Amino acid sequence: MSTLLQPANQELTHAAESSLPDQPAWFAVQTRPRHEKRVSAELLEKGVSAFLPVVSTIRQWSDRRRVVELPLFSQYVFVRIAQTLTTRVLVLRTNGIRNFVGPRGIGAPIPDQEIERIQRVVAQGISVSPHVFLNVGKRVRIRGGALDGLQGILTAVNGDQTLVLSVNLIQRSLAIRIAGFVIEPV
Repeated sequence: MSTLLQPANQELTHAAESSLPDQPAWFAVQTRPRHEKRVSAELLEKGVSAFLPVVSTIRQWSDRRRVVELPLFSQYVFVRIAQTLTTRVLVLRTNGIRNFVGPRGIGAPIPDQEIERIQRVVAQGISVSPHVFLNVGKRVRIRGGALDGLQGILTAVNGDQTLVLSVNLIQRSLAIRIAGFVIEPV
């Protein structure tokens, strides 16, 4: 009978190791409208690792045109924190934060790969635009160039081939035109 219990104990140990409170993980926090930059700055002042992907766009007013940086995912900021109550409280006590995104406002960790893909695209300075979240579609991988190995869902927008990168937890996506890139199915 002990041999039957042993694999279950190993599985529990492995599951516990993968969700250790000491291990930092990415979480999404929901902010008040148009508070993303203030929230990100305040989190950084507190020593919390925060990521706010922004996109540059030209805004036209009656007397001038200006390039402004807008959040790619409005009302969301990503934080990388240890999964402890004290760090969660520290984050929630930031002005402009409503709650963690996930079940019961507790939050659910976002896989590192999803955040890394977005950071990689933002770091390359590639033109991106928000896109409707897709649950279904064909997954592809880019071969060669600055985005080698990047995976996402291939769609067609206005006849252009577009790669959609998604953050499942917040149900948001961004789109990248991939004309000229070699792609392969995953």
